[in-house]
Amino acid sequence: MRFKASMHNVNTFTKLTASLNSLGPLAWVKLSEEQVCFTIIPEQGTQVWAVLQIDSIFESISVQSAANNVINLEVPLTSLNRALKSAANATSAQIRLTKKDNLPVLALTIVTTTSSNSYSAIPTTSANNDDGFDPSFENELGGNRETIITQEIPVKVLPPDAVANLHEPKTREADVHIILPPLMQLKSISDRFTKIALGDSKSGSAWSTARTRLELAANMHGCLKMSIKTDAMNISSVWTDLSNPELDPNQVEGGEYGIAGHPSEAMKLLGTADGRSEEGWSKVRIDGRDWGKVMSVGRLGGRVIACFCNDHALILYVYLPNESSENDSVLTYYISSYSA
Repeated sequence: MRFKASMHNVNTFTKLTASLNSLGPLAWVKLSEEQVCFTIIPEQGTQVWAVLQIDSIFESISVQSAANNVINLEVPLTSLNRALKSAANATSAQIRLTKKDNLPVLALTIVTTTSSNSYSAIPTTSANNDDGFDPSFENELGGNRETIITQEIPVKVLPPDAVANLHEPKTREADVHIILPPLMQLKSISDRFTKIALGDSKSGSAWSTARTRLELAANMHGCLKMSIKTDAMNISSVWTDLSNPELDPNQVEGGEYGIAGHPSEAMKLLGTADGRSEEGWSKVRIDGRDWGKVMSVGRLGGRVIACFCNDHALILYVYLPNESSENDSVLTYYISSYSA
């Protein structure tokens, strides 16, 4: 079993692991020479299924195993993210699967270059100096110094049968699909709503959990609504002029005929573009604090399509920008809706 890769986009990898770490401490990482997949399945909260194209984070990769050259690992995200942060200013970085004390680890080797000229503050002397100082001594100590650091992340190698039954959740066809505004903007507003609703309540109580439930709704006319209700208040924000992307016949069962009978086509006949009509909305109820953690992926940029299954689930498709590949890296978030 062998895995080794050279990284060229440490910043993106660091932001990604930080975002995933907010949703769960452990990730199932599936390594192959075609893709790297991260999956978070917490006991409660949002599931994440991320498919990253190799060139989005790696310059080169080698994966060898008896299981069709696929390696499955259980990786502690806090440790991985901490190691990646130390590579922020690296001139090069490599990661490989190895062993320490007969236990598997991911070894992140970082090469940094620093200036070793400790005499830079000393004024240059003339060639005819009388104080015995040789200017060539400074030049010999000057220049750059290369430092190599290795960070080790303990991991667990998972046999193929341990992950064979793990699959993405199945959901019904979405009633509404819409491109979201910038996620950090949504996060700012949802965090404010949640803070107002909580007031000075005790975090973690059943009462406070109920009060942090946001209602998200969208229609097929470019409108998105976020609101929160308690006995004492009812506040909401509405976005208009957003885009509802057209369905791809190649991605819908039945092609063009499938699109004609798709629930979203019926929703186009309802509602209005100003968001004032009560018809044509598909809504979900989600935990505000969990939603704030999901929104942290906005630091990576990229386009986000939200698919609303009324009163059932919200699925987010986060497409990471990648100019070097025709295929997109996609993070898929599955968020279950609370009952009314």
